[in-house]
Amino acid sequence: MSSHVTRREFLNRSVAVAGAASVAGASAQTTTAAESPASVSTQSSDAAGAAAPAAAAAESAEKVPCGQIGKAKISRIMLGGNLVSGFMHARDLRYVNRLFRAYVTEEKIFETFRIAEEHGINTVFETGAAFVAKYNERFQGRMQFIPHIRVELGQGEQSLKDHIKQQVDLGAVALYVWGVAADNLVKAGRADEIVRAVELAKKHDLPVGVGSHSLLVPIECEKRQCPNDFYVKTLHSDDYPSATPKELRKEFIWLDGGPGWYDNMWCINPEETIAFMREVRKPWVAFKVLAAGAFLPRQGLAYAFKNGADFTAVGMFDFQVKENCEIACKLIRQYQNRERPWMA
Repeated sequence: MSSHVTRREFLNRSVAVAGAASVAGASAQTTTAAESPASVSTQSSDAAGAAAPAAAAAESAEKVPCGQIGKAKISRIMLGGNLVSGFMHARDLRYVNRLFRAYVTEEKIFETFRIAEEHGINTVFETGAAFVAKYNERFQGRMQFIPHIRVELGQGEQSLKDHIKQQVDLGAVALYVWGVAADNLVKAGRADEIVRAVELAKKHDLPVGVGSHSLLVPIECEKRQCPNDFYVKTLHSDDYPSATPKELRKEFIWLDGGPGWYDNMWCINPEETIAFMREVRKPWVAFKVLAAGAFLPRQGLAYAFKNGADFTAVGMFDFQVKENCEIACKLIRQYQNRERPWMA
């Protein structure tokens, strides 16, 4: 976007673009009642003059509720950073990332942030700090950011301190140990390094979490009484055609690869994860809840909120945000009295 565009011009143009995108998205997806809880028939077929009604609808739209982790007030559904930083899971479809990068321009990212804020999403998760800062400065936005901490085997303490400080300086409202790093540390028998990283990060007076794809990570952290404030753990059902067969699943398969694995199997033991996290008295951010597109949002979000997640991080395109927020609001109300109490 050129620098001479004002906030007013941007917002006016964004409203019109959002209306057109909604109509185009509905047509492209050939949405049916079985695929989506939102009725396509409620969308206006007349894109001309839709800006004012769209703006009014945004004002009255139900907003995603927030939860509290430490001092941070965080929307219960966050924008996943992959679709901000320029990456998306695509299994073996080699063209998808190129197509994605052609669509998600800087202007499109800012448009996504605007729609997200309108519907109550206030946080981008993991990556995309530069876009968040630029959007907030240029358009007086209030989007928050939660970056990860990369912890390496054998990393010196000063190096780790410097890295944590750099992440804090990105404008973080919370931090968490990156899931890939935590998986690798537990795999190497060095869960103590996770505890050390959390202790160092907490000196910045921010909530600090621990991420993982492996259930062994929170198990080891709880065993060591790690002082983390929350967990970031994958959760999705294994009831989809391309899921790795149970007999081929092995711990850390997402790191090592192996027969039957694609980049859409990030929770190899969902039932065990749900059972363990039920006993953990800390907030839980569930991610990879759509199994890299294997599930529709109404399915993946329902599974996550019903089974104990307090927050979800979901990669979303601009045309998906409104409907996903509507789904999340309904599900959060529906599962207020679920088996695992809400921890935030």
